[in-house]
Amino acid sequence: MADPKRDPVPIATSAPPPEQARAGRRAWLGLLVVLGPVLLVSMDGSILFLTMPTITHALAPTADQALWILDGYGFAVGSLLIAFGNLGDRYGRLKLLMIGVAVFGLGSAGAAFSPSPEWLIGCRVLMGLGGATLLPSGLAVLGELFPNPRQRSQAIGVFAATFAAGFAIGPVIGGVLLSRFAWGSVFLINLPVVVVFLAAAPFVLREVRAARPGGVDVPSILLSAGGLLAVVYAIKDFAAYGPSWPVLAAGAAGVLVLVWFVLRQRRLAYPLVDVTLFREKVFTVAIITGVLSLVAWSAAAYLAGIYLQTVLDLPVLTAALLALPGAAVLITMCVITPRIAERIGKRRALALCHFAIAAGLALLLPTTTTGGIGWYIASAAIAGVGYGISFALVADTAVAAVPADRAGAAGAIAETSNEIGNALGIALLGSIAALAFRVLGPELAPTLNETLDLAGTASVVSEAKSAFLTGLHIAMATGAILCAGMGVLTLRWIPKAQFQHSASRTAS
Repeated sequence: MADPKRDPVPIATSAPPPEQARAGRRAWLGLLVVLGPVLLVSMDGSILFLTMPTITHALAPTADQALWILDGYGFAVGSLLIAFGNLGDRYGRLKLLMIGVAVFGLGSAGAAFSPSPEWLIGCRVLMGLGGATLLPSGLAVLGELFPNPRQRSQAIGVFAATFAAGFAIGPVIGGVLLSRFAWGSVFLINLPVVVVFLAAAPFVLREVRAARPGGVDVPSILLSAGGLLAVVYAIKDFAAYGPSWPVLAAGAAGVLVLVWFVLRQRRLAYPLVDVTLFREKVFTVAIITGVLSLVAWSAAAYLAGIYLQTVLDLPVLTAALLALPGAAVLITMCVITPRIAERIGKRRALALCHFAIAAGLALLLPTTTTGGIGWYIASAAIAGVGYGISFALVADTAVAAVPADRAGAAGAIAETSNEIGNALGIALLGSIAALAFRVLGPELAPTLNETLDLAGTASVVSEAKSAFLTGLHIAMATGAILCAGMGVLTLRWIPKAQFQHSASRTAS
């Protein structure tokens, strides 16, 4: 018997009536309508990677403000994803979806005309608030549109591929827009999709609710979001300005709050995050893979974007075009990964994911201040193999590793791991690069763009670019070591027999 707490969308135990056996035109139109906002949510997690140099010149943010402009969106989505999934179960998925898309549109409009870094950070958080409703509610609505299991699986596959494609093409779209329009265009592009969705959704989508015992635990939401923000604030401020007692206190407080959050989840009858799932090694490895792969991807995309435009002085459109091979590999791997996993097994596929990312990041180490385009293209393509495997395999592996009645909770955590990883990549590896620049740079300003604006001689420009490149190399080497280590851990920690046992247990 299905547990209503774990299953957002009730699934019938008997075969559907003949007239509902296969979805018709309305269902596929509904899928198309849902895919628009999903593409925006994932695309806006990466669209600023190539546009930040332009935004930095326009708004002159400090080093930590620049990182918050990038991270505020991802942390809002990641912190609230599971909570909004619970709210949708109680009050209606379509209703929450409509509200979320409207809020996302308002945040996009405000961001496009931001007069200051603080305003842009606030609007990015507002966009994340709206975006957090889309992934869990969109998947639940698809469950209602496609009662046929085979069609539902196809629809969810298209949903996942669209989400991955948004991450991949975000930097490219941003670069193309900036080659013709002002920087606000990277946010204004969202508005037509928002308008079309709000106009069409009431006619092609139906409301979905699920009976869930218990309420949404507000203290858990506050603890998770507050702990993450405090830790990330401490990391960013330390990297930008050096150690201080307020920064150290904020970091320690954040860690304690996160520990408190985990302890609270273990005591609750209906937790926000079911932390007991992490007792299963396969599940834990899958979630770490989701986080770590996005940590590497977001940091590499962000830092490489600055390297191409500011160190090598390439136009933004050229930088965008150079990102296309990596994006193509990533999207292709999302499509073919299920076949690869069938041939070599999920255990080896997860290990291959980490080793490919590690190799890709390592290929950025030979870059210099005068050349490195070929290394960048090779890096993005090789790492794209790993990123594509992660997008395609993490959620499926996490769900397959737990009992069927806990699949809903496992899927929600898997979705959240991507968003948290996307934000942590900038916070952690980006801060490592910022710290290296602060220590090794000419000490005119805490960021490369600010330093180049103040530089009076060619020697200072050269010193600043060299310091940034050293920071990029340290950050990429750190990411490569983490990914390679996780690849070894995957092979050693999870014996092949255990992986097969987890899968067969779920199937039974």
